[in-house]
Amino acid sequence: MQGGATGLAFRGRTASIGFAHGPFVRVDAGTSGERVAGSLVEEALALRGAIDVASGQIAELAAIAGGEAAQILEFQVALLEDEDFIEAIFASIGEGKAADVAWRSALDTQIADYNSAEDEYLKARSSDLADLRDRVINVLRGGEGQTPRIPSGAVVCADDLPPSRFLEIDWSGGGGLALLRGSPTSHVAMLARARGIPMVVQLGAIPGVGATALLDGESATLELDPGAEQVRVFEKRRESHRKSRASARAILRRPTASWRGERIKLFINIQRVDDLEHADAQYADGIGLMRTEFLLTSGLPDEETQFQAYDAVLRWADRRPVTIRTFDAGGDKPVPGFTMDGEANPFLGVRGLRLCLARPDIFTVQLRALARAAVRGNLKVMFPMVTSADELEAGRKLFAEIVQRLQADGIAAMLPELGIMVEVPAAALAIASFKASFFSIGSNDLAQYALACDRSNGALAPLMDPLHPALLELIARTAEHGRRAGISVSLCGDMASDPRFIPALLNCGLRELSVNASALAQIKQTIDRLSSGGGLG
Repeated sequence: MQGGATGLAFRGRTASIGFAHGPFVRVDAGTSGERVAGSLVEEALALRGAIDVASGQIAELAAIAGGEAAQILEFQVALLEDEDFIEAIFASIGEGKAADVAWRSALDTQIADYNSAEDEYLKARSSDLADLRDRVINVLRGGEGQTPRIPSGAVVCADDLPPSRFLEIDWSGGGGLALLRGSPTSHVAMLARARGIPMVVQLGAIPGVGATALLDGESATLELDPGAEQVRVFEKRRESHRKSRASARAILRRPTASWRGERIKLFINIQRVDDLEHADAQYADGIGLMRTEFLLTSGLPDEETQFQAYDAVLRWADRRPVTIRTFDAGGDKPVPGFTMDGEANPFLGVRGLRLCLARPDIFTVQLRALARAAVRGNLKVMFPMVTSADELEAGRKLFAEIVQRLQADGIAAMLPELGIMVEVPAAALAIASFKASFFSIGSNDLAQYALACDRSNGALAPLMDPLHPALLELIARTAEHGRRAGISVSLCGDMASDPRFIPALLNCGLRELSVNASALAQIKQTIDRLSSGGGLG
């Protein structure tokens, strides 16, 4: 919520910490330009061409982004590949409608249906549909269908921003994102944090425009056309932030972090193999989470494609542990040909390990590649979205059978350590029933399910409290079981990458954290300050 404004200063909620000072650019949704309709054939060809262009753009973004971002974009690709839906639009053109009118009418109907749904997940998808609607219309009207060129270092302002629009912006020169609505737990916020882009959401109405802007991700403020004194204070804060980050980078080269005399292991999360190119990745104790959904962006990958990706990461890690998560498709990550269609509540549907066990034809291919990779390094494999011990045992049995078959065929393979993601409250409450080699707490989903709040719904952001006593109790319960049983427990969700939550996580008993590579230095610095009694200041 907007906390009020003085002059041209606005307050919102922090989604990603950082500072940006640059041109103020509005990129509000909408299409512009006029087009003259042609014959029925010409209109049909125009729409087909625009769909192909839009599909190509989205596929390119998905390939570049990888990971969860790519899975979000797959929702748009799936709609473009829905021939029943597309054919109905061509039928409208055959009745005399212009291509852009027919397309807009069909998408507006879909958007209205999603907006009227009781399920918050479906409501959130309406913005993706609006993005797709505008992209195709822009192409039809002679545009490139992409975000207009944005100056380097700009503070980009929008009502909200779908992931595809975020990914089209060149953030290499810095800049920031100021949203009038939005949520600090949205997918765009996750992308911003992973790239170190400051982001403030829920700024409310911002009348008019400004030439320049100051975006302060720490204090969650946006200032338009600031005076000299405002700029001076802002730059002083930004310089202090820069020096803090620089000292944090230096801390990376020091011995392992410790707290109260205990070693704290710091791993990194990666969305794809290219994430290992981050300069700070080399200082991690290993990889605490390798998401494998990036392999699904171009269809269902074969065994060799998967093996090469896993092998590359293990070679990079040398003997450091690498934890690879099996496909976490479903929920907000639909995959054509894999996930279930038409689920009323996909977050509570057939997703994660549930889906993989239901599709052994696809799961077997991944497990074969992982079994072969296990002989190449220190591999650990974990299953996502596990509710009962029976699911873990079913996955283990299938994995063991696959290893036996590979070995019988003379192919080098072994069964790696198997663990589970603790992201369902039932799993945390019955943690002792799981015969797992390790546990990794997925704080994003665990919070979502424990607090009954869709993490992509900005209206629920105030309730999505990572420090809620119930959530901390589930985390502490899992950590305590691990300590008693001698089983490692880590946390790989967003909480681990946020310095504000580190004291609570350490007090819960966690001694292993897996963070984004971009946050590794800051988290190690935070632990160093806590250890020396310096707090977080």
